[in-house]
Amino acid sequence: MEDKIVFETSEQKKKAIGLIHRVYVTQLKNSRKYNASTKTKSEVRGGGRKPWKQKGTGRARAGSSRSPLWVGGGVTFGPKPRIVSKKVNKKERQLAILSAFYLKQKQFLFFNETDCLKEFEKIKTKTTVQTISKLGITPGAKILFVLSDYKIPFYRNFWLAARNVKNVEITTILTLNLKQILNANQIVLSENSLKTIHLRYQKIHA
Repeated sequence: MEDKIVFETSEQKKKAIGLIHRVYVTQLKNSRKYNASTKTKSEVRGGGRKPWKQKGTGRARAGSSRSPLWVGGGVTFGPKPRIVSKKVNKKERQLAILSAFYLKQKQFLFFNETDCLKEFEKIKTKTTVQTISKLGITPGAKILFVLSDYKIPFYRNFWLAARNVKNVEITTILTLNLKQILNANQIVLSENSLKTIHLRYQKIHA
């Protein structure tokens, strides 16, 4: 495996793991959706009329029955839908992906991409299971297939056939992300995919 990242010292490895952690946490944070929503006093229906006159009743003054103090009223400082995003530099993200990729070198398993996908002329989940068993992967392991390109013949058939298979995920070099790499127990890729990764990220670790 040429041009691979080599962590010569424990300090280099420690820094790489720190970067991976920071980018991974950022990715999780940016993928989270804050959709919880409550209504304020002005948004709750009703309460336009003053419940009783200001003075003379002996009760506390009230201007609306939709006050947060009332049952059925609005919520004070409740959650609202919002966008929360944290920025990570492009080169840092790419370096984190590459570092995580090579820290998992022992989980690499190579296969012939062209010959494998020829079997998927028809969309068959059974074919996917047979392909995995031929590769000798441990049952129950989380598998990540890294293909060179989504335009290769029968890619779509392979992707559709693998959707119902538990713990199997398919991606390409262009859509590879850190979460996929870290979650995988076994990374299945072709020699062509590995070469493409070298070409895509060689400027980062040059």
